[in-house]
Amino acid sequence: MKAKWWIIGLAVALLLAIISPIASSFPDGLEKVAQDHEFAEKAGTSPFSVMSNYIFPGIENEALATVLAGVLGTIILFSLGFGIASILKSKNEA
Repeated sequence: MKAKWWIIGLAVALLLAIISPIASSFPDGLEKVAQDHEFAEKAGTSPFSVMSNYIFPGIENEALATVLAGVLGTIILFSLGFGIASILKSKNEA
C-alpha cells in the first residue's frame, strides 16, 4: 500500500503532540539563552493569546490540556498547509 506523505507527517505530528507532556520540564533553547543572558524579563506580551503556554484553557489536568493544545494546533496548522498546497497544486495543473 502506497501511503501519501501527508498521512505519515500528520501521524508523526499527532504522536509528538500526544507524548509532549513527558518532554523535559526545562526551558527550550531560546528561553534558556534569554534567561542566561538576563533579557527574558524584557520580553513583551503577545497582543493576543489563544492557548497561553501551550495549555488548552478550561482543562484542570495540565498534561491533558497540553496534549489537547498540541493536537488542536497540529490539526489547524496541518489543515492550513494542506489547503494552501491543494490550492497551489490545482492552479499549477490548470
